[in-house]
Amino acid sequence: MKTVVVGAGPTGLLLAGDLAAAGVEVTVLERRTGESNLTRAFGVHARTLEVLDARGLADELVATGTVVSRLRLFNRVRVDLGVLPSRFPYVLITPQYNVEKLLERRALDRGARILRGVTVTGLRDGAVLAGEETYEADFVVGADGVHSAVREALGMPFPGKAVLRSIMLADVRLTDAPVDVLAVNSVGDAFAFVAPFGDGWFRIFAWDRLAQQPDTAPLTLDEVRAVTLRALGTDFGMREARFLSRFHSDERQVPAYRKGSVFLAGDAAHVHSPAGGQGMNTGLQDAANLSWKLAAVAQGWAPAGLLDSYDSERHPVGELVLRSSGGLIRLAMLHSRASRAGRDLLGGALLRVPAVMRRAAGTVSGIGIGYPDAPRQPDVLLSQGSRMYELLRAGRHVLTGPSVPAGYEDRLVHAAADRFVLVRPDGYIAWTGTEGELPVALRRHLGPPR
Repeated sequence: MKTVVVGAGPTGLLLAGDLAAAGVEVTVLERRTGESNLTRAFGVHARTLEVLDARGLADELVATGTVVSRLRLFNRVRVDLGVLPSRFPYVLITPQYNVEKLLERRALDRGARILRGVTVTGLRDGAVLAGEETYEADFVVGADGVHSAVREALGMPFPGKAVLRSIMLADVRLTDAPVDVLAVNSVGDAFAFVAPFGDGWFRIFAWDRLAQQPDTAPLTLDEVRAVTLRALGTDFGMREARFLSRFHSDERQVPAYRKGSVFLAGDAAHVHSPAGGQGMNTGLQDAANLSWKLAAVAQGWAPAGLLDSYDSERHPVGELVLRSSGGLIRLAMLHSRASRAGRDLLGGALLRVPAVMRRAAGTVSGIGIGYPDAPRQPDVLLSQGSRMYELLRAGRHVLTGPSVPAGYEDRLVHAAADRFVLVRPDGYIAWTGTEGELPVALRRHLGPPR
C-alpha cells in the first residue's frame, strides 16, 4: 500500500514516521525547499509529550526547551498544570522547528521518503499531481496547512470567520526576561504575550485595537515595543528583532476529515486562535489517531469502519479546541475595565476549586480529552519495570492481563497483569473486561487471529 502525505510540518512528519515504522511505503511532498525557524508554534502540551513518549522522542525534546508548570492567563487567573495525571505535568516551551527536526529524523530513519520543492496541483483517482509529476497513492493525507492544496483539490469547504485581525508577530531579544517565563495580559485596547525560545530570542504576540492594519502592512520594532509596554507595563528592554510580521487569526473547520481515500489533518482540517497554544498539538494528535488505522489497513487486519472512526473521533476534538481557544481569545479581548475585572475575579475564584482547575488544565493540555468509547490510558508501571508508553513504542496494541490468545503476536504487545486492558497504539483504551470476553474483544478490535 502506498501513502502520500502532503506537508512536512509536525503533523505530516509524525504520520509519515508512524507509517514507515509499520512497513507502509510513504512519500511526503513539501512545497518548501528549506527549513525555517520562524514558526508560530512553541508550546508542546502534556498529551502531545505523551504521544512523543510513545515514540521515544519526548525526553530528547524536553531537553531542548523550558518547562512551565503554571500558566498566568490574566492578572488573577492561574492554571496549575502540576495537577495533571501525567509524566509531563507542564507545557514545554520549545520552537516548532525542534519538534520537526526530531520527527523528520525519525521518519527518515524508518524509511519514509521526503521530497521538498514539490507543489501539489491536484488529485486524480489514485494519484497526487504536482505539475508534470504524478505520485501514485492508495491513500492521501493532506497535512499541508491552512491553505491546503489537498483540501482545495477535494472541493472541500472551510467554513468559519476571522476572529482577530492585525496580530503582530515578532522574534526579539530582551534585556530583562519575564519573571514568570511566560508573560501575558490585556488591557482592553492592547494585548501582548511573551515566551522564550531558550536561545536568547523571545516570541512576541501583540495586538492593538486602535491600530488595525492589513497583514501586508510593514511592522516596526517600535510598534511592537509600544503595544507590549501598554499591555504588560514593561517592554523588557526590547532591543533587536530578527523577524517582524502581521497575521490574522481564523476559526475554521472542514465538515469532514475524510473523503474517500483522502484525509485531512492539522491546520488543513481546522484552524483557530493561538490562545492556549493548541494548534500544533491538535495536529500531532490527529496524526497519532490516523496513522495506526492506516497501518492496520496496510497490514490487512483492520476491522470494518476503522478508517471512518478517524473523523468520528477527531472532528469533535477539533470543535472543542475551536470553542476553548475561541473562548480564551475573546476573554483576552474584553474591552471595558469592568468586564476585565469581572473576568479576573470570577476566573481566579473558579480556578481555586480543585475540580475546576483539573478540568481547565486537562482541556488545555489535552490530558482530559478522550473519545466516547476510548478514554485516555495513563502511563503506568507494568511488569518487569516497563512503562505503558514504553511498550507503545512498538506501534502496536498493548494487552495487559494474565494471558493472551495465540495468533495476535503481530498486532499485540503483552504485559502480565491481574486485569485485562487493551490499549490502542495511540494510547487510548479500546477495551477492558474478563478472560471469557477477551477472544470476542480481540476479534472486534484486531480482526481474526492469524
